[in-house]
Amino acid sequence: MAKGLRQTRASKTAPRAWQRMLSGRRLDLLDPSPMDIEIEDIAHGLARVARWNGQTIGEHGFSVAQHSVVVEEIAVHIKPDLEPRWRLAALLHDASEYVIGDMISPFKAALGVSYKEFEEKLETAIHVRFGLPAKTPAPIKKLIKQADRACAFFEATQLAGFSIEESIGFFGHPPEGYGLTIDPLAPAVAQERYVQRFHVLSEAAGYEPVKAAFDTE
Repeated sequence: MAKGLRQTRASKTAPRAWQRMLSGRRLDLLDPSPMDIEIEDIAHGLARVARWNGQTIGEHGFSVAQHSVVVEEIAVHIKPDLEPRWRLAALLHDASEYVIGDMISPFKAALGVSYKEFEEKLETAIHVRFGLPAKTPAPIKKLIKQADRACAFFEATQLAGFSIEESIGFFGHPPEGYGLTIDPLAPAVAQERYVQRFHVLSEAAGYEPVKAAFDTE
């Protein structure tokens, strides 16, 4: 068999390990490069990924994009002097889900370490692309997790049918003095707000995204 024919057949049978984004980027899922990550792709994907596997009330699902904007807001409520770069980290805390979706916690636990490693690779690439440290410092990570759980409390009680007692048991009490009434947004609106917030925080942090291969001036 000719070498060229063998290579052609191999290319047809080998599993595809990249995803084409609407921007035209091809993101290698096994070895994600910061150069193939765009905020518009992230926002588009997150605005169409529903929290709680879509098991929420309302005309629209509560998107990860909208959730992320709220988490950044809660993080600042908890720590008003939070630096813009860490506010940006809070906004991007679930950015990897534009590729892998929003898997509920029980399913993440079932998948085990390999899923966590995959998620961390994506998070690192995203941080590098947008000028953040590859790894979030532990105190900031803890703060973002606290804000994430607070947002989940409000989502659970207002959208997902949980009682207040159940939600406190799973997510703890929300931060004192913070209230939230959730109105799930249409995907296009959630996407636009996510992108707007990203640009505000990037400018405040003084960060310029790392230039990708075919970026133009």
